Amino acid sequence: MSDTEGFETHRQELRRGTVVLACLRILRTPGYGYGLLEDLAARGFETDASTLYPLLRRLEKQGYLTSEWDTDEARPRKFYRTSKAGDRLADTLTSDWRALTQAIDALAA
Repeated sequence: MSDTEGFETHRQELRRGTVVLACLRILRTPGYGYGLLEDLAARGFETDASTLYPLLRRLEKQGYLTSEWDTDEARPRKFYRTSKAGDRLADTLTSDWRALTQAIDALAA
């Protein structure tokens, strides 16, 4: 494995955990899967549909997201929204992320 491949593997591992937090925060305003993919990419969280849709289903099953179908359009869409439990999780993960950032910054000092 080249250095570039090894670096990219570690970068993907680091990003994977941040996508959960990003989804919970973005979905405080209801959104659907494809729109969320675009929003994540625009904000620097590149992910693909094969990762995102199972994540959304898992978070919903765990009670961190709620969903409802919008059938007003020609094509029905499932909209997701962060639940109260999801808001609490997002707040906790955000605090943890900030503490980790400070700890890492302290290592560089």
